[in-house]
Amino acid sequence: MPQSILVIEDEPTLARLLSYNLMQEGYEVHVVDHGTEGLQAALQREYNLIILDIMLPGMNGFEILTKLRQKGSRTPVIILTARNAEDEVVQGLKHGADDYITKPFGVAELLARAAAVLRRAHPSSPLTVEETETEKVIAIGELKIYPEKYEVLLGGEYIPLRPKEFEVLLYLVQRPGVVVTRDDLMNIVWGFDYIGGQRTVDVHVSSLRKKLELNQQTVQIDSIRGVGYKLVIQQVKRG
Repeated sequence: MPQSILVIEDEPTLARLLSYNLMQEGYEVHVVDHGTEGLQAALQREYNLIILDIMLPGMNGFEILTKLRQKGSRTPVIILTARNAEDEVVQGLKHGADDYITKPFGVAELLARAAAVLRRAHPSSPLTVEETETEKVIAIGELKIYPEKYEVLLGGEYIPLRPKEFEVLLYLVQRPGVVVTRDDLMNIVWGFDYIGGQRTVDVHVSSLRKKLELNQQTVQIDSIRGVGYKLVIQQVKRG
């Protein structure tokens, strides 16, 4: 059975582009061009993924995200934002978005991001060490990172991360105990030509910290005031 994607986008040309290319990849696609109707569609049936524009008639994307999360929906959401609109990205992530794509974007990027979010949200089978012995893995304490799959295990439990959260973690874990500046993270993860500011880094680190610290307290990211962040690995005491 194909995975289903709800596209909430009011710009006809872009909606057709999204629908056509997603259907070519084998997804079942439902398109809605109004915010209020989009929320109703998202609540009436369960989709595997929602692609959500921010500027919509009737109800904007932030309102839709808020209401979905308040009603307990865990459906992954990719938001579509304007170029260099850092505030939109930050606000979207705070409201519960799983990833974002800035306009204009290429079809290849869209399909890759959709596939990555779907893999993280709906893994086909539990990941085990035995199944991945031949793959590259970074292991520190209870933390295992699979760079090629963008997957993380902590204490044997799968941790769903957004792509940029994963890249931040990967950079920090390769430097355990070392203070990494916000500028370093911005340049490495987002690129030297990224227009946004350090708030983007802080939002991603805050979300990453919450996800990791829900699990056995074996990993923590310390804030170094005025400088940046440091990854600290705690040794788990065995009884």
